[in-house]
Amino acid sequence: MDRFKALQTFLDVAKSESLSSVARSEGVTPAMVGRRIDQLEEQLGVKLFKRSTRKITLTPEGSAFFEDVRNIMNELRAAEESLSVGAKSATGRLIVSAPTAFGRKHIAPHLPAFTAAHPNLSVTLLLSERLVDLKNERVDLAVRIADLKNADLIASKLARNHRVVVASPDYIKRSGKPLVLADLAKHYCLVTATEAGLADSWTFREPSETKNDAKSDSKNSKSDNNVVGKNVSVKVGGKLQCNDGEVLTRWAIAGQGLAWRSAWEVSEEIERGRLVEVLPKFAAPGNDIFAVYPDRKFLPAKVRVFIDFMKKTFCDPPYWEHAKK
Repeated sequence: MDRFKALQTFLDVAKSESLSSVARSEGVTPAMVGRRIDQLEEQLGVKLFKRSTRKITLTPEGSAFFEDVRNIMNELRAAEESLSVGAKSATGRLIVSAPTAFGRKHIAPHLPAFTAAHPNLSVTLLLSERLVDLKNERVDLAVRIADLKNADLIASKLARNHRVVVASPDYIKRSGKPLVLADLAKHYCLVTATEAGLADSWTFREPSETKNDAKSDSKNSKSDNNVVGKNVSVKVGGKLQCNDGEVLTRWAIAGQGLAWRSAWEVSEEIERGRLVEVLPKFAAPGNDIFAVYPDRKFLPAKVRVFIDFMKKTFCDPPYWEHAKK
């Protein structure tokens, strides 16, 4: 029996808890999958699974073995792929997870060009707000917009991000344009609803105070201009809330109030004139956009070329900021 095939079968059965499911994916019979497991257990001299008529689960020994085998197979697969360093040598299927809205706007439109540049690669794009478990699910990398603090994953920054306040021209004509942060209290604000409650505190960066009078020498003036203002949170309120960012943007376009959105979400609407940015001098950096992948010694070629492609496509500053100019 092929040792590596047996180990991969063991991993697949452990994850699915089903001989039939693994057999269907391989186009073989459940009995054949069962024989592989039996032979592996015989070679090891230990029971790896508890079997019942309804499902198959790992024994304590099997659970410990699972962790070791998964790490070994991941490193073997990554080592094989890392030998192919050229763009043309990236092969196989790349599985990418991304947030739904960002994936629709800024990942999916570029994938035809990516596969054209890498004809030996196919791409599966999974759009979801769920955070996939990159170490246990068959996903090669995830695009995340977050303040990443997970030391178990490697992150590569794809693009910067910041938040802007926007409103429709009709709303501004009707209700006026806020000029300072205190003005937000006079306006209807479209608030994000979360499972934890309303996200009704918007973050801004106060402009730094500079001393550019004529008596200041050039060195002091340069130093003062490099001072970064502090971040402040402002409580906002309004009549409409939603847990879907696209709905908030549509409400803003319809003149229902001010919305606080990421630049990548609304840049196209600003360029078209359907939305207008307000309080631009108070715009604060948001969570940046990263590609994350499991901590491995070898980065697969297919992951590397995708990251390089998206960085080049997004640019620095990203193209959705260029659209505003």
